[in-house]
Amino acid sequence: MIFNSSYPDVEIPKIGIYQYATSNKNKIADNKVIFTDGITDEKVTFGELKRDSRRFAAGLQDKLGFKHHDVLGIFSPNHIDYPIVVFGAIAAGGKVTTVNPKCTASEFAFQLVDSGASVIIVHPEYFNTAIKAAKEARIPESRIILLGNSEVRGFRSHRSLIGDRESEPVSYSPEEARTTVAFICYSSGTTGRQKGVEITHTNVVANLTQIISLGSFRTCNIFIGVVPFFHIYGITFVISLVPVLVSGASAVILSGFNLTTFCRCIQKYKVNFIYAVPPIILELVKFPSIESMSNVDTVFCGAAPLSKRMSDDFYNLYKIPIRQGYGLTETSPLITISEEKNIVSGSCGVLLPNLQVKILSEDGQELGYDEPGELCVRGPNVMKGYLNNKEATNAMIDNDGFLHTGDVALIDRQGNFFIVDRIKELIKYKGFQVAPAELESILLAHPAVLDAAVVPYISKEMLTEYPAACVVLDTKYKKTLYMSKEIRKFVDDKVASHKKLRGGVLFVDSIPKSESGKILRRFLKEKLKNGDIMFIQQSFL
Repeated sequence: MIFNSSYPDVEIPKIGIYQYATSNKNKIADNKVIFTDGITDEKVTFGELKRDSRRFAAGLQDKLGFKHHDVLGIFSPNHIDYPIVVFGAIAAGGKVTTVNPKCTASEFAFQLVDSGASVIIVHPEYFNTAIKAAKEARIPESRIILLGNSEVRGFRSHRSLIGDRESEPVSYSPEEARTTVAFICYSSGTTGRQKGVEITHTNVVANLTQIISLGSFRTCNIFIGVVPFFHIYGITFVISLVPVLVSGASAVILSGFNLTTFCRCIQKYKVNFIYAVPPIILELVKFPSIESMSNVDTVFCGAAPLSKRMSDDFYNLYKIPIRQGYGLTETSPLITISEEKNIVSGSCGVLLPNLQVKILSEDGQELGYDEPGELCVRGPNVMKGYLNNKEATNAMIDNDGFLHTGDVALIDRQGNFFIVDRIKELIKYKGFQVAPAELESILLAHPAVLDAAVVPYISKEMLTEYPAACVVLDTKYKKTLYMSKEIRKFVDDKVASHKKLRGGVLFVDSIPKSESGKILRRFLKEKLKNGDIMFIQQSFL
């Protein structure tokens, strides 16, 4: 059975992202402030965004020889100039690969090489990591540019590239918009290696159009942008900024989440629309700040599942219902969204316009209402494919154009979607994806480790998953607290912060596997849940 959206199809503009975002159908005044730095109070108007992004595009072209289809990598936390850099690269006809600033130099270098990036924009705080990554990726230091005004060791800032010339933004025919990649976002795979997700201009424009058609955003909305800009969730909701650029709203930008600062900015700037991830909701429930939330009428939570209990606890405190959405990097990102006036607790919403889904059983049969199975989706926001990885693309998208999400879902007769479980083995730590296979390969390099499997340890307190290592020790070593700590440090020193073994190291006699050698993680997860595996080290820092 093929399920269609209950909403009628909407017309998708057949244009590029820059043209779409600056088309100004709502007649936004050039002097309207659209971005405000929540810490410094620095502001960017709609006119300044258009002007400076075109001037930055000209600077890339004139001073760095940046050409059509070249790739710019941006390595930074949220910053008020981030949208200018991204739109500048897009206006110049380039592609953008956004990088998690918590990546190690090696992880960053892999992304630079795989994406083919030729220019790096880096926040000064992460300069040293960028230097190491650029060297490993063989990118000349002359092509490393600092974000903002600061100059470090003679390296110029991105603002130094902004002169008087304004580049004419590259425009695209309908076919070019459909096939031309705008963003290369990296999503961890179960093989352990990151995969570059190719997101086209039409993918982004389609998803923004689908969302806006539901009338969720208004020019009076004031958003707070604390969701990481490097994440697809951040790209579409804060950078390409559906609401800000197309609906004429405005956004307060924060580089990271701190509860006190977050609440202060909500109050100071009269924020009325919050984009959040579950850990933010948890903090607001654990440490209520009723007064600071007095102007807020909408909270949207995504990037990871939010439990019905937490959603209900939040509502009981603040009397604000939480809208949820579900999506993937590969779907640019949203597939479903809660209806503004019909929020069903525990549901991730209803299907967006222009989309079709099917639910498949384990043997590939199509299922009906209220029958859980793998969720597969087809529509204009489905990625072009995985960069340099045709095999992975073919495994993800079937011959009928349906993308297999790897998630188990069911649909009720009212069209509400419920995510039941994940087929994929990725661990989600505070919205970040962690591939068990990557950590397992590092564990197996330790001389004391004979075999290993990484599974999620569910923290009910923090509402997230911690990577936990189940390890079979060589008989020459003892199962001690010291050994547990030593193995954990061995791994943690080699990976980005979100990949660290916060769930601890657990010693087991064997790793359950299928006849083909595949790790049977469900048995380990069940043992962990039941307490059949004892913690040697309970440290979740």
